[in-house]
Amino acid sequence: MSKSIFTVGLSAYGAFAKVRDNHNAELVHDEYHDLGDGRGIGTLVFEKYYFRTSNRAALVVIMDNLRGETEVRAVATGSSEGLFFNLDWGAGGNFVRSVSDILEDDITGWRDEE
Repeated sequence: MSKSIFTVGLSAYGAFAKVRDNHNAELVHDEYHDLGDGRGIGTLVFEKYYFRTSNRAALVVIMDNLRGETEVRAVATGSSEGLFFNLDWGAGGNFVRSVSDILEDDITGWRDEE
C-alpha cells in the first residue's frame, strides 16, 4: 500500500474535477457531496493493470475541505504480487504519484501519513 496526503489551493470540487478529468486510469466510481457553506467531499476510485506486477491496482482519492483547506488523500492498494510478499516493484507509488502530478501546480503543502 502506498499513500500520499497533501493540500491544494483549489476547492474540493475543483481538485475532484481536475483529477477525475485528467487521470488516465479506468474510473470505477466517483461521487461528490456538497455539504453547504463552501464545504464538500469527493471520492474517486480508479483501477489500472500493471504489467510489472501482473496485477490490477486500485487507487482511492479523497478530497475534502472540512478544515478550511482542501486536503487530498491518495491511497493505492492491490499492486503487490504474491500471497505472502508485499512487493509491488514501485507500481503503488507510481499510482499514488499520478495524483500529485495532476495537481502539481496547485499543491500548497504536504502532510505526514496518518
